[in-house]
Amino acid sequence: MLNFRSVNIATGIILLILLGFYLFFNITLWCVILACIIWLLITMLGSGLIHWNYHLKALNYNANIKTNHVAITFDDGPNSNFTPKVLSLLEKHHAKATFFCVGKHIESHPDIFKTIIDHGHTVGNHTYSHANTFGFFSTSKVMAELQKTNNIVKNISGLQLNLYRPAFGVTNPRIKQAVKKLNLTTIGWNKRSLDTTKLNEEQVLKRITTNIKKGDVILLHDTSEKTIRVLERLLLFLQEKNLQSVTVNDLFNVKSYA
Repeated sequence: MLNFRSVNIATGIILLILLGFYLFFNITLWCVILACIIWLLITMLGSGLIHWNYHLKALNYNANIKTNHVAITFDDGPNSNFTPKVLSLLEKHHAKATFFCVGKHIESHPDIFKTIIDHGHTVGNHTYSHANTFGFFSTSKVMAELQKTNNIVKNISGLQLNLYRPAFGVTNPRIKQAVKKLNLTTIGWNKRSLDTTKLNEEQVLKRITTNIKKGDVILLHDTSEKTIRVLERLLLFLQEKNLQSVTVNDLFNVKSYA
């Protein structure tokens, strides 16, 4: 299995062999440097691609599901302009979703956050700050961010969050340690819409719907009008394909709250 531990072990063995050849057979040192570069590239990719499960195990899709269910998920809210529109569309189409919320946004919009829960959707932890430098945080700082968001949610709703989605999908050994210590379940995705990029509505929808199947986890963001338009078309598409959006806890049969 391609993960941080196995890659490190394999790289260590290769480096020892190459160093031996370098010392006794006078091969070029560039072979050693190349091996280090390959290790670095694999580790960078593994840290940024959550579906690799490179540093920690994330639930990215359910290949064994028997029902025609998918999970639509939203990151980065709650948002005062767009989250209510998302909730309205989901209610109209009798769909459930999971919202991975940022702690500081929950603080700013507690009523919207409570409405998400009141509508029967699931909420999860998406860090407190969603800082661009989150991947460089120490283990203690990662834990502080996650605990701060959990405490905010606890005070507002009485719920103790069990589900976590990494900011930007980035993982590393420090984040792994923090998640393990806090006993959180990490949720990834296998259908990344890229709705926050310059892709237009058609391109975003195509990324989601191409080869979509039961058990898939769709990543959206409740932060733009473009996503609202995509969501409305997506919900109609799912109905045509006899697919139903459910919460991730239902898709994977895991606990939303501790």
